[in-house]
Amino acid sequence: MSSQASPMPGSASPGPVRIAARRPKPPIWGGRLQELGMLLPACILIALFLLLPFLSSFEIALTNQRLIPRPVPVRFVGLGNFQQILTDSAFWTALWNVTRFTIMVLPIQCGFALAIALLLNQKLPFRNFFRGLFFLPAITSMVVVCVIWSTLFQYPTGPFNQIVGFLTFGLVGPIDWLGDPTWAMPSIVLLSAWQAYGFQMIVYLAGLQNISESLYEAAELDGANAWQRFWHVTMPSLRQTHIFVLIITTIQAFKLFTQVNILTQGGPRGTTDTLVHYMFTAGFVDQRLGLASAVAILLFLIVLVVSLVQRFVVRDRR
Repeated sequence: MSSQASPMPGSASPGPVRIAARRPKPPIWGGRLQELGMLLPACILIALFLLLPFLSSFEIALTNQRLIPRPVPVRFVGLGNFQQILTDSAFWTALWNVTRFTIMVLPIQCGFALAIALLLNQKLPFRNFFRGLFFLPAITSMVVVCVIWSTLFQYPTGPFNQIVGFLTFGLVGPIDWLGDPTWAMPSIVLLSAWQAYGFQMIVYLAGLQNISESLYEAAELDGANAWQRFWHVTMPSLRQTHIFVLIITTIQAFKLFTQVNILTQGGPRGTTDTLVHYMFTAGFVDQRLGLASAVAILLFLIVLVVSLVQRFVVRDRR
């Protein structure tokens, strides 16, 4: 006797059960090879124009190689170039100048970028137009910016001196913005912060748009005012953005060169000389390629250490 129950009379017979066909998964290696193939051209260019020259600088830094070959043969000098650099007072002056520039430009540039990002994050009319307008300095060539600002800094009748004279009723000024050792570095800081804040502004704007509106609504229901919402909601939510902006801005600051080379050439009296300008002078003016390569390696190590220290100090300890 069959154990399978027969359908009741008058009941509909169940139709055949259809098993959904599963699509075969694409092979993993095929997708990986496609991704590698798309990345390969960029990797080749990075290796040829960044990685290979950087590795070659280690070999060149251990020799007395000149920029233009001379009858004097290339000799292995070991750590002689590094010893000469570390005992050169001009190197330490350049290091102090670029450190001073970084300390001054970080709060000005990042603070201004955050303020503009907060403004452009509001529901303002034509805000997309203003976003592009405020980002315009970042895509303007630094050479063009330096030419324009050199006119503003002109001594003694430049626009900045006229503004200072008007605000102080002629009691202060005129100021030699680029020729006075006291004002030369602050002037370059102001110029650099204005030209480069656009990148940090875009990063902050992206971070602000990722903050949930429910956090602000909850804070408002708890009675928090605008300042309390900014300090207790916006700032903690932008923690990772702050870390990224801080490290990127520090790296850019240590690479200061164009403004100095165009406006002051390291003067007055070496107060605006930087590590990159020191390296440029050693390699292209004095034609000591081995010495310049050693400076480049030291600059890389300094920026690496500073970035790691910053990452350690501001890391999330939760």
